[in-house]
Amino acid sequence: MKVLVPVKRVIDYNVKVRVKADGNGVDLANVKMSMNPFDEIAVEQAIRLKEAGTVDEIIVVSVGVKQAQETLRTALAMGADRAILIVATDDVHNDIEPLAVAKLLKAVVDEEAPGLVLCGKQAIDNDMNATGQMLSALLGWSQATFASELAIEGDKAVVTREVDGGLQTIKVAMPTVVTVDLRLNEPRYASLPNIMKAKKKQLDEKTAADYGVDVTPRLTIVKTVEPAGRKAGIKVGSVDELIAKLKDEAGVI
Repeated sequence: MKVLVPVKRVIDYNVKVRVKADGNGVDLANVKMSMNPFDEIAVEQAIRLKEAGTVDEIIVVSVGVKQAQETLRTALAMGADRAILIVATDDVHNDIEPLAVAKLLKAVVDEEAPGLVLCGKQAIDNDMNATGQMLSALLGWSQATFASELAIEGDKAVVTREVDGGLQTIKVAMPTVVTVDLRLNEPRYASLPNIMKAKKKQLDEKTAADYGVDVTPRLTIVKTVEPAGRKAGIKVGSVDELIAKLKDEAGVI
């Protein structure tokens, strides 16, 4: 069985994001970029499935700018077998919207015929949490979201997912689309020998036009602002004063 893993190039999660002075977006100049952490977990899970003998081939795919080659090489160094880069824009500030990404991924799925698509539950830059669900709808496949455990049992996937009330375990028919959560696994570091081997692994470059998908944005960002700074805390002299402030000033009780 093949498994397809979409990965996205995002600002590294350790970097403090800065908004441009004119408020029209995030400043990406000289900023470290990395693989989306949730996608990294999806790659790791695909590798573990291959090590267990469940999966024969792991294909990673990225949609965006040409620089996403670096992200794909990271996935190849972790253990993926080959990669597909779909160049959909030349502007690093142009974020391809989930529906366009889902349509491109559907075209790749139609070509590659994987039995499983493993996605990160969301990207940490736009927090859309939509691509996996849209891809499932376009394919007419089953889906399981927010997976914290995953097991393949014949033609079924057993997924434990995190919900507000705790954990829910479901069984879905394959082929399926699974979006993964943080607690599914701990991604491995790529070793130096594997990083060198990754340079020789197959990486095919395509364009959105090759798949006949229009990636013209449907959304317009009106303004980007940084979160408001936290106000300094205050000390209270008694429990009665605390209750009074929570009731009269904060309005929480």
